[in-house]
Amino acid sequence: MNDAARLWAVVPAAGRGTRMGSELPKQYLAIAGRTILEHTLEALLAESRIAAAVLVLAPDDAQGAALAAIYGERVRTALGGAERCHSVLNGLDALPARDHDWALVHDAARPCLRLADLSHLIDELSNDPCGGILGVPVKDTLKRCGSDGRIAQTVDRSQLWQALTPQMFRVGALRAALRTALVAGRMVTDEAQAMELAGHLPRMIEGHADNLKITRPEDLAFAELYLRARPIAKGTPTCA
Repeated sequence: MNDAARLWAVVPAAGRGTRMGSELPKQYLAIAGRTILEHTLEALLAESRIAAAVLVLAPDDAQGAALAAIYGERVRTALGGAERCHSVLNGLDALPARDHDWALVHDAARPCLRLADLSHLIDELSNDPCGGILGVPVKDTLKRCGSDGRIAQTVDRSQLWQALTPQMFRVGALRAALRTALVAGRMVTDEAQAMELAGHLPRMIEGHADNLKITRPEDLAFAELYLRARPIAKGTPTCA
């Protein structure tokens, strides 16, 4: 890796996750003795090459601000925007990062990221001209349905991957791609889509399927199972 290029993490955490059916934003639900967001931050900060993370929060999120303060200089905060893409842009702008630095954008509700996967992503992409993302090959048979709910087509899955995070791109290129997408009225759902629209070809790096995104109540049990199977670092903060 180019020693002059630093690595920064961006964690958009301004959403409420309404599909969870909880009064609390899902990132503050507790699993395996900690909040989801704590597990997520610990997973990222376990990689010593990441200089700092920026936690992008809703304006009234005192709990997130208090959590960031526990980590000191290694976790900063920024205000979230209307959509994920706005929040990621705000996070990038809050970092003392240069255009050639790397940004690793990771979902707040993905607490089960393996350190081995994170390190492998960085190792594989540190000299890549574009960057890329973690993902897993699609294993299930996929069906395309019509508006009537009936199957119209079986989709060839041989070249299909499920996109995960982190997604790792140069700060300047990602910032420009997100801004261009917003000007065009494209509410991109992940950073790779913004880079694709800008003409880049992100690389796919295989990770593990246990890097799940907690979206629905049933996901909590799976995440807890995965997390309890792993050792928890001693002396790390907890707000659960």
